[in-house]
Amino acid sequence: MPNRLADELSPYLLQHAGNPVEWQAWGPEAIELARRQDRPIFLSIGYSSCHWCHVMAHDSFEDPQIARLLNDNFVCIKVDREERPDLDQIYMEAVQALTGQGGWPLSAFLTPSLEPFFGGTFWPARARGGMLGFDQILLAVAKTWKDRRGQVHEQANRLTRFLRENQQAGRTGTGSEPAEVDAVENGCREVPVPVFPGGEQLDDEPLDEAEATAVKVFDRQFGGFGAAPKFPQPMLLQLLLRRWKRLGGDDLLQIVTTTLDRMAAGGIYDHLGGGFHRYSVDARWLVPHFEKMLYDNALLAGCYVEAWQATGNAAYAQTARETFDYVLRDMTDPRGGFYSSEDADSEGREGKFYVWTPAEIAAVLGPEAAEAFCREYDVTDAGNFERANILNRAGKRGTVPICRNGPEGASHKWGLSPFFPELADARTKLLAARSTRVRPGRDDKVLTSWNGLMIEALARGGAALDEPRYIVAAATAAAFLLDELRDKKGRLLHCWRQGRAKGNAFLDDHASLGNALVTLYESFPSRNWLDTATALTDEILARFADDGQGGFFYTAADHEPLIVRRKDFIDSAVPSGNGLAAMLLLRLGRLLHRRDYLTAAESTLCTYLDPMQQMPFATAQLLLALEAYRT
Repeated sequence: MPNRLADELSPYLLQHAGNPVEWQAWGPEAIELARRQDRPIFLSIGYSSCHWCHVMAHDSFEDPQIARLLNDNFVCIKVDREERPDLDQIYMEAVQALTGQGGWPLSAFLTPSLEPFFGGTFWPARARGGMLGFDQILLAVAKTWKDRRGQVHEQANRLTRFLRENQQAGRTGTGSEPAEVDAVENGCREVPVPVFPGGEQLDDEPLDEAEATAVKVFDRQFGGFGAAPKFPQPMLLQLLLRRWKRLGGDDLLQIVTTTLDRMAAGGIYDHLGGGFHRYSVDARWLVPHFEKMLYDNALLAGCYVEAWQATGNAAYAQTARETFDYVLRDMTDPRGGFYSSEDADSEGREGKFYVWTPAEIAAVLGPEAAEAFCREYDVTDAGNFERANILNRAGKRGTVPICRNGPEGASHKWGLSPFFPELADARTKLLAARSTRVRPGRDDKVLTSWNGLMIEALARGGAALDEPRYIVAAATAAAFLLDELRDKKGRLLHCWRQGRAKGNAFLDDHASLGNALVTLYESFPSRNWLDTATALTDEILARFADDGQGGFFYTAADHEPLIVRRKDFIDSAVPSGNGLAAMLLLRLGRLLHRRDYLTAAESTLCTYLDPMQQMPFATAQLLLALEAYRT
């Protein structure tokens, strides 16, 4: 029998509607139940395309014994982190404080007053490989709650106090009207350098430090930063490219181009269907974690567009086009909005949809064409990836196609060699054959913030690449959001699926869509885009601003009370809300000659100068706004 998740909007929650666990959705009814029964809450947070979330679901949440332990001792609440990023931020920080690491599925134990006291990420159902079993965890937590309640509350109070104090520690500086300073040096206009009462100054120092850090940890052989697993870091690449444009420096350009070249040639890129997977499990961009996220493809497509503008390299333009085309083909709702993600798994095996053997390719192309394709894309009998099943048991080996000779080999794909017609034909046939396979699951909810990122990338890309169809797609998606993701009073909402919208929008929803509308106005002038962006900006100032400490809260002033009201200034896989808001205020302030917007942008940047200097890789969106300010 289905549990209480059966009527939910989220595909992730619906995946758990048939579990024997008596799941509740987050809300006043579930919280009141925990208080009335005097039980701890087991809070499980994940998302639809998360591989390890699927593993824990099959391993634990479908297990009758585990379900009995959960149902008898806890009120069990399941949350989609994409639907409720505000909850995910709070309880992820708590688990990271407890364990020193984080990730999904997120497993947290809370008091009925919602204060966390214990947690972790993935646990196997039974002990294995040196890991405690989830059954052991549940028995231990239930016993502690029963026998040592005072210690539980002491731990919960201490952890909640830490979360609140940690949030306070990120608030530095206050804003005031800066002095205007115009100076001319070597024929170039210097931007104003405002100095705020606390002594903060908006100069290039945080940008210089970010550049130095990037140069230090850059992988000169394979591109990217650091070792495995390797993430694309698109905001940082954009920052370095814009720094190069403003100040020069071949080293910066080399960092960006090497990374983009290696990613586009590696397995993190889908050479048949276009678009990027989430990240690479190795340092060479060879084997990806196969989920595809809308935000990755929006941010990376934007990077490739800017790299093409900077270098004139046609390969970057082609990669951007193929990525946009993937989104328009496979990730677009008939009404114009963009879906959230595609899973890593299909038929219970990670990567099965994307991996090939030489025999499978020969069956589609014939022996001669297959030999050429396998040579160019390094498809071998030995393979480079083992298609493990959902419980991580070994399976058949296959090959994730890559350009065999790295970026040089990638030129074949992009039409810069005499082999291009044959390879292009082969890729078309293989894509058609792949489309007959069982597709990975798709999370078809539409999120305002992620859609804003894709709308902005399409609008910018359409103008730069002279592709009006991308601008049309961006405008259609924007109109869809403004029609379907606002309530009767015109207030922006967070998510939509199959005709139903829910949840008041967060800071990044407003700021991401606002930036997208400004870019749409620049690409396809319509006063409506500008007026709506202005209205969203005014909402940010009215509902989200922290007038006392500077910056913006992630949730609106009338949001449901949570144990912490956080301010989002650290980038995750997506840009931070404060970074997006600072960029929006700066762009609109200049475009509309609004001194109040410019002052708010300057104040926000000054508020987060310390994090920008201390954690440049974690604050790249704020640094992008500072770079735009200094340009």
